[in-house]
Amino acid sequence: MKTIDGDKLRGHLETMVLSALERGEAHGLEILRRLEHAGCGLLRLKEGSLYPALYRLEAAGKVKVVKEQPGEGRRGAPRRIYRLTTKGRRELAKGREDWALFVRTMDAVVGGLA
Repeated sequence: MKTIDGDKLRGHLETMVLSALERGEAHGLEILRRLEHAGCGLLRLKEGSLYPALYRLEAAGKVKVVKEQPGEGRRGAPRRIYRLTTKGRRELAKGREDWALFVRTMDAVVGGLA
């Protein structure tokens, strides 16, 4: 089966990110891992797509960012940990409704159900 890349996901990436954060706070690479795992290995996202989406979600108040506390054995800059906000939960619910409508519409058009 062919992989699903970012171009096919345009318009739905932010809902996917919010969905990944619904499972708990995470840093960027963990969000990528969650999405790829949920996509059964067929979903291929790039950091260059994810981080702009995270910044947009942060600017809109849909995610909150906290800096990771330095830990033993970890070097480098503190990671940004993303948390879903109440506004983000509402946006996720709306995104799921939009996705369901999109799927029904595409089934009717492409699947010949109409």
